[in-house]
This record gives sequence, C-alpha cells and structure tokens, in this order.
Amino acid sequence: MAQANKVTVSQGVRMLFSLMTPNESSFATVQEVPTYVSQATTYFTGLIILEIVLGCLMTDGPRIKINDFITSLSAGMMSRLPQLMMRSLELSAYIYVWNNFRLLELPWDSAWTWWLAFLGVDMGYYWVHRFAHELNILWAAHQVHHSSEYYNLSTALRQSVTQQFSSWAFYLPLALMVPPSVFAVHIQLNLLYQFWIHTELVKDLGPLEWILNTPSHHRVHHGRNPYCIDKNYAGILIIWDRMFGTFAPESDQVVYGLTHPISTFEIWTVEFLYYPYLWQRFWEAAGISNKLSVIFKGPGWTPGKPRMGDIADIPQITGEEMPYNPTWSPAMQAYVLVQFFLLLDVYNNLLMDQTILSEMTVLLLTAYVLLSLTSLGFLIEQRANAAEMEMLRCVLIMALQRFGCIKPLVPLLAFPIEAFVLISAVYWSLQCVNQRINRMKKEN
Repeated sequence: MAQANKVTVSQGVRMLFSLMTPNESSFATVQEVPTYVSQATTYFTGLIILEIVLGCLMTDGPRIKINDFITSLSAGMMSRLPQLMMRSLELSAYIYVWNNFRLLELPWDSAWTWWLAFLGVDMGYYWVHRFAHELNILWAAHQVHHSSEYYNLSTALRQSVTQQFSSWAFYLPLALMVPPSVFAVHIQLNLLYQFWIHTELVKDLGPLEWILNTPSHHRVHHGRNPYCIDKNYAGILIIWDRMFGTFAPESDQVVYGLTHPISTFEIWTVEFLYYPYLWQRFWEAAGISNKLSVIFKGPGWTPGKPRMGDIADIPQITGEEMPYNPTWSPAMQAYVLVQFFLLLDVYNNLLMDQTILSEMTVLLLTAYVLLSLTSLGFLIEQRANAAEMEMLRCVLIMALQRFGCIKPLVPLLAFPIEAFVLISAVYWSLQCVNQRINRMKKEN
C-alpha cells in the first residue's frame, strides 16, 4: 500500500483538507504511519502567511496581533511537549485495548475499514468536544483553546496541555475492531482538518455547509454571543451537530473568546488559570452533591440552575467589545517576534531529532523551551521581573550554543544569531542594573 513516514508536497496540502485516499494512507503497522502533524508545520506556516497577506489586502489591517499570535503558538508548543517523554496517550490506550479486548480484526488495507475509521474518529471527536464543554473538569482544559479574542489560523494552534489526558477514552470503542495503524492515521487527519477552518476570510461554502464543518460553522463555536454557546462541536462533518441538536448557523456578528475574558498573554496563566478557580468553587460549595456538581456539570452551573447553567447569566453582547490588546513598543514587538522565531527553530529541531538526542539533551532543551515561553510571555505582559528572566534566558542560550545543543537552520546565520543573543544579554543585564538602582533610590 502507501509508502510510509514521509509525505509528498501534494499529500501535505491534501492532508489539511481531509482529501487523502485510503490507498495512500493505509499502513500495516503503527510504526509505518507518517507523523502527519509534525510534518504539517511548513503548511501551517504557509497558510498563516497567506492569511496575513490576504487580510491586509482585503481589510483595514492584519487579522493577527503579535501578542495574541505568539500566545496561541506558545500554547500549541507547550501542548506537544509531553509527547517528548511518552507516546500519545490516545494511541497507547487504543493499542492496549486492541491487544487485549478486540472482538474483530478488520483488515488494515480495506477501504471499508478506512472509511469506518474516518466516521468513527470523527464522531468520537464530536463527543470528546461536547463533553469538554459540558463537564467543568474537562472545560478546565478546553477553555485554553477558546481564550483568544481573535479568530485566525494561529487560534487553531492554541491547544491545552491537559486535554490529551482525557480525550483518549472516547475512541476506545473503535479499538474493538479497527487496527491501531488505521486509527493512528485518522486521529491525525481529523486534527489537521480543523486547522484551516479557523479563519474569517472564508465566508460561505454553499452546499458544503450542509455536510462539512466550515469556517462559518466553527466561527459560531468560538463565539461568546448567547446564540453561539455550546454549538457546533464537529471535527470534519457537521452532520453530528445536526443529528444531535447542537447545530447553529452563523447569523449575528460573532464576538470571539470566553464569556469572561482572561485578559492575559502569560502562557502558564492561559494554560492553568481555570484549575485554581475550579478548586476554589469546589472548596466553597456546600455539601458533597454541590461539590460533585461543580466538577461534573457545566461551567455555568450554580445551585438551583440547570445542568449547563442559565443562558441569561451570560454577559450580553453590545457590539462594542474590544479584544485585550495593551500597548507595547514596536521595538519590543520586533524583539519578541525575532526571539520567538529563533525559539521555534529550536523547538522544531527538538521534535524532529528527539529519537537521536540523549535523554539529558531532550530534558535540557525542553526546559529551555518552557523558560523561553515564560520569559517572552513576561515581556509581552511587561512584568516587573521580565528583564531578569530574559537576561538569564539569553545566558542559557549562549551556553547551549557553546556546547552545540542549539544550531541554526541556516549555518551562515550562526554568527549573527550569536551576536544578537550576546547583545540582548548585555542589554537586559543593564536593564536589571538600572531597575535595581531605581529600587534602591525609592527605598532610600
């Protein structure tokens, strides 16, 4: 059947739109299945650049803000770091059930098996997604994806670190008969399809709107307008929402984000803010029944209200809502953007080379990625201790460069990058000294 591991350019484009055929994406073993998601980075980048260019040409300004863009990509990067330490929990659990409890063994090279997996994974995703909105404990993870007040292709990459630890259970019924290699293909293709629908540039796709999840349908899902709440959970096929009563067409202008915006770009807060809030609500709830309801009912539930809460409690949309976008200097925006792209190069190399790197190197580079995401978030937020953290990060970069742990994508850029990092370290060191002097003056 298909040649494994590496996708062609044609396949790379088609995999984003779920246009792969059974013949080219059927494999005998999980080891042969290409890492479609890892190989999609180039295509993601190309479409994001295209969206920015078209947005500038078609409207008054770009549809992407640097602070929100970097936060979305940071969340996506952080969400994939656990896979450096362990295999996907979805796939591991699936293989375990297949090995020990399967009832049938459908042929891996059959088109019927391929299409059954396509439908099974897509319906499984519908229920993963719906439960993530209807159970507060699962919403704590999924709310990360909804926290952006913008809607563009970078929003698709704003993913939760913790959601992957619960989604695996919804696909296990397929493991009773569909081989793991077939599932491993479709769990990736289903995710990739959902990238391109995060855009405002595509308006209406005519008859396809009846069958497929489209940008129009998914814009509704990301809205905080009352008519948008808990609607359009689909992955690829919108038919599940039409069948199970959760479909809503796009009508009023959609206002994006959470009903109560978090107003921050600091990545740890974006990823984990909801858990302390959930714990506080659990602790303050009276009686075991209310405590369990806080966990297992909807995010809007309060005592005396329906399981999913009262839609009347949702803040009304005035049409004057403005996304959180604090001012920061163009020079700082340029600096953070350059440093982020340098980090992205290290991150991609880490993902691609993890099998040939030592465990210590993987741990060291993972720590560096997390420190960098934190530091750049502090710079965006203009935190008081941002200068100290960025100075330490620049010193760490120089050390990693010195020992060959970090190598640029283009070797000719090695010296300019090292010079840039050195200058940055000196600059932030002077900023730290200046801040300390100012603090001492205030104390005196």
